[in-house]
Amino acid sequence: MPTWSKSKIIGITAAAVFVLDRITKALVEGYIAPEGSVTVIKGFFDLTYARNTGAAFSILSDAHESFRVPFLLISTAAAIALLFYFIKKTAPEHKAMIFSLALILGGAAGNLADRLMYGYVIDFIDWYIGSFHWPAFNVADSGITVGVILLGIETIIRKKV
Repeated sequence: MPTWSKSKIIGITAAAVFVLDRITKALVEGYIAPEGSVTVIKGFFDLTYARNTGAAFSILSDAHESFRVPFLLISTAAAIALLFYFIKKTAPEHKAMIFSLALILGGAAGNLADRLMYGYVIDFIDWYIGSFHWPAFNVADSGITVGVILLGIETIIRKKV
């Protein structure tokens, strides 16, 4: 079985999240009108074109643009720099941790690309039951979330060893 290098795990994983994020957002832009929605599973799942000017869960979306835009750009760029630092410091044999960080990196890069191109992030995955809606999200957000969960699990497992 081939051994995956640290750089291969990072490159392939981060690029896969980033490219899948870009493709899905382009499809949403091409087929769904802004604020429009397509039902996938009635009463549970829609594809909804949302423009999120804030951070996660639309935090800061009501903040003045002169603060919000630079703050989100700078904080995302700082997070990416921090991810590179953690990746560099992570031992090559800690493949799960490297994979987790790469998922987060790909997601952060996908959302940063949106902010740079549009000034907002395109969200479109809309899960709900009745009147309860989880805030719309995208593939980049999914990469970040799965990466953080895996990173947490990996950290707990390493502390127990």
